[in-house]
Amino acid sequence: MIESQKSNFERSVLVGIINDSQNEEKLDEFLEELEFLSVTAGGEVVKKFKQKINIPNPKTFIGKGKIEEIQKYVKNNDVSIVIFDDELTPTQQSNIEKLLKCKILDRTALILDIFAQRAKTSYAKTQVELAQYEYLLPRLKGLWTHLERQKGGIGMRGPGETEIETDRRIVRDKISLLKKKLSTIDKQMKVQRGNRGSLVRVALVGYTNVGKSTIMNLLSKSKVFAENKLFATLDTTVRKVVINTLPFLLTDTVGFIRKLPTQLIESFKSTLEEVKDADILLHIVDISHPSFEDHITSVNKILSEINCHNKYNLMIFNKIDNYKQVDFNDSHSKNNSHFSLMQWRNTWMNKTNGKALFVSAKNKINFDNLKREIYEIVKNVDMSHYPKNDYLYPEYFSK
Repeated sequence: MIESQKSNFERSVLVGIINDSQNEEKLDEFLEELEFLSVTAGGEVVKKFKQKINIPNPKTFIGKGKIEEIQKYVKNNDVSIVIFDDELTPTQQSNIEKLLKCKILDRTALILDIFAQRAKTSYAKTQVELAQYEYLLPRLKGLWTHLERQKGGIGMRGPGETEIETDRRIVRDKISLLKKKLSTIDKQMKVQRGNRGSLVRVALVGYTNVGKSTIMNLLSKSKVFAENKLFATLDTTVRKVVINTLPFLLTDTVGFIRKLPTQLIESFKSTLEEVKDADILLHIVDISHPSFEDHITSVNKILSEINCHNKYNLMIFNKIDNYKQVDFNDSHSKNNSHFSLMQWRNTWMNKTNGKALFVSAKNKINFDNLKREIYEIVKNVDMSHYPKNDYLYPEYFSK
């Protein structure tokens, strides 16, 4: 059964470059993440190509020799997709397709494809469709057939227009319609958020696949979809949670990722409004990932871009059951892999002034401590923001 499923996966190869901004070790991390993205999208990675090049070739991104090497491998190994870790220009993508004679994707296109698969609600589907059209617009090559596959259909060509001009006009019209549709839904969602009353709002944020949905399920006793894949959760979910008679609203948001496409950040700003409206952010981190500190930096960067970096932020280091301390004698490991969990705890307790917890949502390790900490934070915020809710804390006023 597994073999038959695997045969349906599209065979793909990955391509990345080593330059001044990323050494080979960093590239290996990115390619590993790109492979995870490819598997999530339904691909089977059969080889990874790397080239050291400071300035990408404006025509083919990588050098002529490396292109010929990939060309030979693609031809001899039945490869259907070549995926580049960095965003390609329309010219580069077109030239590479002509040379390799197969489907060419970059990281942005791959993430957009995963988002299109994962979107379930009308709102999420509209956001993804908008991002896809904005990505497509500069890449139109006058090929009428590729637009026929897009949702929404194609209108009639205007008199005197060339095919490429008509394609662009149709896509621009579609983008305009999608933006209007999103604007209407945004207003409705703003009203819904305003109708939630005076409950404290808590949002789960973090890198993709760090366990946000698992923590959401444990705290809210609900069944939000959770899976060991990137972007398992795309639609924002809000649940009412009660801890020790104290109710609050908990939001599970879309995961972030390094090199997140600008089209998606723009299209999903409305989804991120849930983060902006939150009183408290629970920043979930997968401490078992060797690059978790880079993930923290990426998340903080996006939070800063949407002006949420000054909110009350509790760091929750998840998956402590998966953490492996590497021996000093292992020359292939990073220095920070040698740290014990206790050392990481001391480091981050200092960095966050004590606002850090180490848990395993899967095995419910330290989960009672997490609930107690959330209760105290929510209680303090609730008392300062909504004093009329004092009746919720009889034990506090009996002291």
